[in-house]
Amino acid sequence: MSSMIIVDRRSNPKGKSLANRQRFIRRAKEQILRAVNGASSNRRIKDVESGADISIPTGGISEPTFHRSGQGGIRDHVVPGNKEFMEGDTIAKPPSGQSGGRGTDGSPDGGGEDEFRFVLTREEFMDLFMEDLELPDLAKRKLKAADAVLWQRAGYSSSGSPTNLNLVRTMRNSLSRRIALKRPKSEEMLALEAEIAELEAQPGKDPDRLMELRGLLERQVMRSKRIPYIDPIDVRYNRFTPIPKPAAQAVMFCLMDVSGSMTEHMKDLAKRFFMLLYLFLTRRYKQVEVVFIRHTHEAEEVDEDTFFHSTETGGTMVSTALEEMKRIIKERYPVADWNIYGAQASDGDNTTSDGGRTAALLEHDLLPACQYYAYVEVGSDPDAMPAGFATHARETDLWRTYKQVTGTETPFVMKKVRHRREIYPVFRELFARDGAKQSEEATP
Repeated sequence: MSSMIIVDRRSNPKGKSLANRQRFIRRAKEQILRAVNGASSNRRIKDVESGADISIPTGGISEPTFHRSGQGGIRDHVVPGNKEFMEGDTIAKPPSGQSGGRGTDGSPDGGGEDEFRFVLTREEFMDLFMEDLELPDLAKRKLKAADAVLWQRAGYSSSGSPTNLNLVRTMRNSLSRRIALKRPKSEEMLALEAEIAELEAQPGKDPDRLMELRGLLERQVMRSKRIPYIDPIDVRYNRFTPIPKPAAQAVMFCLMDVSGSMTEHMKDLAKRFFMLLYLFLTRRYKQVEVVFIRHTHEAEEVDEDTFFHSTETGGTMVSTALEEMKRIIKERYPVADWNIYGAQASDGDNTTSDGGRTAALLEHDLLPACQYYAYVEVGSDPDAMPAGFATHARETDLWRTYKQVTGTETPFVMKKVRHRREIYPVFRELFARDGAKQSEEATP
């Protein structure tokens, strides 16, 4: 029976062992995942896909080793003497925890060892972040996953199809070669033939001159035959090279209510959800653009810093944000060329008279253009509520409005989030693979 040997020839990172690094990530995965979760909270959305410098506790990451026990046993050591001990003296074993080495017993309120700093690469960070996720199956249209090819001029070639023949370049090469090799011109040979004919027609012709002209004409004819007018080395064809044109491009719309009822806790929950969605899309598409739309009773497109940190407040009209998203799609993102995703975060407040228009815009204008639209309703942290303060799970105005739109045929989902720890489960529920969803449903 033949055996197969696999040799890993991947180059190691500078100053590191790739195999040891991968083994360490597998062993300390739980601690690393917790550190990745914490590191993501202070990042910009577009920066979340880069690597991370994280810190994890040293406890639990050390490898098991065999070593001599510090308890019991007899050992002989040879150490240099000093003013207290002379040659031949024996030194009593120090009590446990007082050996003078590094340990954790000296800290009254926690571990005494420093945390272990570990740098994750971009690929490692994203792999840990996006395990077991995929884009949902959508019946509306196929996702654009393959790159289109754009053929671009790339100089000239000496071989090719006749349809790509470059006549100008071919004739230029031919002329250069004929001049360099001094090929006789047709006008020169015609002039010699005319002079010979004129001499032959004269009664007192000069035989020596006639013989000289005939010899010169013969040499020029032979030279013109040896140097063709167009040689195969002169022929040039237009050369084209395929340039990948990213067809897998997506735009992500982030919509958020910034009215006075949205607290910093709610905005933080929204940011975490937007961050996860952006990171997920960058793994699926080569080009992802992000559009930020904030709204009170008016909506506007803003940059990321303004989106999350502006202190402007006002009333609440959700339809203005949907109108702004509709306008931007029409002007900059044709549905035929872009995969459009929408993510909306709100505390659920909306003007009562605005409900009908909001539902109509979402159902008839936005959902037909979107691959996926997720509404996340954020709320106050129940753990931070004062003692005796009860929260009631009532349906908000916007939740009731959007319930009219949900259905099995629409790429629209609604979820509620109240705490940071709920972000990841909700996100995984939205984008879990079919097999993972079925296994979760089958689990009692």
